Amino acid sequence: MNLPDLMELAVTRRVSDVHLAPDRSPAFRVDGALRALNEEYDSLSPEECEEVIFSMLNEKQMKALDEKLEIDMSHSLDLPSGRTRFRVNIHRQQRGLAAVFRIISSVIPTPEQLTMEESIYRFSKVPRGLVLFTGATGTGKSTTMACLINLINERSPKHILTVEDPIEYTYEEKKSCITQRELGMHTHGFGPALKSALRDDPDVILVGEMRDLETIHLALTASETGHLVFSTLHTSDTSQTVDRIIDVFPSSQQALVRSQLASVLQGIVTQVLLPLASGTGRIAAREILLATPAVRTMIREGNSHQLYNSLTGGINVGMCPLELSLAAKVRQGLITEEVALGQANRPTMLNDYLKATNFSFSVPGLAVAKPEEIESEEQDL
Repeated sequence: MNLPDLMELAVTRRVSDVHLAPDRSPAFRVDGALRALNEEYDSLSPEECEEVIFSMLNEKQMKALDEKLEIDMSHSLDLPSGRTRFRVNIHRQQRGLAAVFRIISSVIPTPEQLTMEESIYRFSKVPRGLVLFTGATGTGKSTTMACLINLINERSPKHILTVEDPIEYTYEEKKSCITQRELGMHTHGFGPALKSALRDDPDVILVGEMRDLETIHLALTASETGHLVFSTLHTSDTSQTVDRIIDVFPSSQQALVRSQLASVLQGIVTQVLLPLASGTGRIAAREILLATPAVRTMIREGNSHQLYNSLTGGINVGMCPLELSLAAKVRQGLITEEVALGQANRPTMLNDYLKATNFSFSVPGLAVAKPEEIESEEQDL
């Protein structure tokens, strides 16, 4: 099997992920569905899989794979369609060595292409604080963050620092200076990189994932010391996100962390990707929480379970419950009701929105950003 040929086929078919494993044909994930290429490729033997995967690795990566049995890395190929980058996970499994490739677009989407809500666009204009993007793997969190980073890059003379595992989108410097660091290649971990970042004069910091206590603590500290920090968590709603951050700390520190998070948080965006009713392509639905004074008080006092009430009560200032976003897309004919119900955290609320006779798409939480119409002054939300 020729890897460049396979990846060129994946690019032309708008594939998001490519799966390689012994004793089966390669598989493509298209619009969220995984499809094996049984008619186009024979099953790969363990030896063929190893040969293809080892062809991508340098000596250091080979050693890391031998020691850890799995590695994450970025890889690029010169294909007929152009130079293409991939995020790759290589791991050993029962039948041998396997790999999953995530195709990374060379073009960072615009807010209009992402149907990004105006509330999210405004996160690119806040001068400091913490903005979190949450959701399952493969829901487009990194793409949404990359869009915001690129907006800052196009508009502001700032130093933007990204720490990722691995680097996904790369940026052409415009008005900003951009430093990108990859775990395993440029730093040994998020913690050491963030400690160093505070001495590197950054204005904006992107942390690929807040996955442990040290990283979360340093991200909060960076936000508190006047930086704008973007990061991700694998949580499914806003209250779960707040609880995850607090619960990672020892109980003796949690009151302090609640106060710290309440003071630095600018917003939380929970995102899902949904197949379009047309059968081709996907669209994002998003839950948007803005850190209003009421929200900060709930976090500070440990009442994260009440945050959903703030979402529903804050629609007029740009917040949006996930169920409202889903209902809007059902009403617009973009997704089916069945798909929406499968993603809703509160199906009863979704049904209420769908049945509402006074339903309106003009609420701020659903308004798609039109950058040319939004003022350029930076301000805290």
